[in-house]
Amino acid sequence: MANNLFATKPLSLLLEEMKGENRLRRILGPVQLTSLGVGCIIGTGIFVLTGIAAHDKVGPALTLSFIIAGLACVLAALCYAEFASMVPVAGSAYTYAYATLGELFAWIIGWDLILEYTVASATVAHGWSHYFQDFIGIFGMKLPHAFTNAPFDFNPATGQLIGTGTLFDLPAIIIAGIVTFILVKGIQESATVNTAMVVTKVAIVLFVIVVGAFYIDPKNWSPFAPYGYTGLSFFGKTLLGQTGAGGEPLGVLAGSAIIFFAYIGFDSVSTHAEEAKNPQRDVPIGIMASLIICTVLYVAVSAVLTGMVPYDKINIDAPVSDAFRQVGLPWAQFLISLGALAGITSVLLVLMLSQPRVFLAMARDGLVPESIFGAVHEKFRTPWKSTILTGIAVAVLGAFIPLRVLAELVNIGTLLAFVIVCAAVLIMRKKQPDAARPFRCPMVPTVPILGIAMCLLLMFSLPAENWFRLIGWLGLGFVIYFAYGRHHSVLARRRANSAEPRAPRGAAAPS
Repeated sequence: MANNLFATKPLSLLLEEMKGENRLRRILGPVQLTSLGVGCIIGTGIFVLTGIAAHDKVGPALTLSFIIAGLACVLAALCYAEFASMVPVAGSAYTYAYATLGELFAWIIGWDLILEYTVASATVAHGWSHYFQDFIGIFGMKLPHAFTNAPFDFNPATGQLIGTGTLFDLPAIIIAGIVTFILVKGIQESATVNTAMVVTKVAIVLFVIVVGAFYIDPKNWSPFAPYGYTGLSFFGKTLLGQTGAGGEPLGVLAGSAIIFFAYIGFDSVSTHAEEAKNPQRDVPIGIMASLIICTVLYVAVSAVLTGMVPYDKINIDAPVSDAFRQVGLPWAQFLISLGALAGITSVLLVLMLSQPRVFLAMARDGLVPESIFGAVHEKFRTPWKSTILTGIAVAVLGAFIPLRVLAELVNIGTLLAFVIVCAAVLIMRKKQPDAARPFRCPMVPTVPILGIAMCLLLMFSLPAENWFRLIGWLGLGFVIYFAYGRHHSVLARRRANSAEPRAPRGAAAPS
């Protein structure tokens, strides 16, 4: 029975499962997949993290931080692209781990992805609420204080929870409900709505770049790296470079550890491989194109922002809109706030779109109840039950848990998933060197090894409490796996019966 923990799922069986009764509609092309990736990436990074990183960590060298973080993501993206072309089914890193590292590692990644998608969705819903309140404030409107925030918050200076005097975050609940309804309706409708929002926010970002360029003062770029070019740390302790007043590392690398999370989202493209018209071609295109587009936009916006306003005068909460106010363009606040709302909404849409696809893959394997997480709507062909459950979880977490606590849960889990995928490429090249790979990660083993190294470097740059939270979360996952998943594993039952892997129930010939 112990061998079943590391039993791998044959690629042939993964591909065969796409033909069963729970298959999804193949209606996404490369443009829509790229739009989904851009929709999930652009949001918090440009509209929030640029201010925090530039003001507190990096200065004008923020552009270098974006480039370094982007390179780390490119390494992981190349590995994702190879697997997406080999295993064009729903599930992303979970599916890749099952095919290479075995069931236990697949469960770890599947459980870990809940941090990236569901908890990140709650974080985004919470952030959307604050932008929405700022937006209606332009017109002199305010929500009752009791419904504007989570009932408590975390004070990093004292390490204690403090009351906010509110009951719950009502806008977070509302946006989670709206997005859930759209996603249950169908992937085509979801992609259409997302594409419209992506076009809107990219237009706003281009507006910031073009108009802001006329207000750049080159003097603001000097000194270029006031906090230095390093910022290497281990468990939050500075090893190389300057240290801030609170003991945190400063410098370009320290900024990259923050900015890296602005790129979260490109991997969500691979969760929709089963809905792609030509997944072997379209998914790699969607992954790489969305990442390249966002990297270029991030670098351009950071250059404009730090050129418009001295880095120590950048507003942390609303850096972009406030920069235009400081140069005498307050009317731009409306457009930028609108773009921020569109950007964050599309991020929420793609994150909540991705989580049920991971649940669907796990349900097919028997690791979670198939009657709930594997149910596909007869008309809409969407995983409607798991979508609704995801929406409820996002609404509850977003309404009652403070943004800071939610965000810290997301960071380390995402990096762990990237490490596993990079390692899986190395393993598959050894175990199945002749397997069909329509897209091949270049320079193996160099690229995967560098990807692992850079992700681990960023993981160890996070405060130690993030590791404790990750261990606690994974511990809960182990309890669920050994209590339910291990005993209901489809692959384990097949191995126990000494039977050849067979097609799932309701398998049908390809149309």
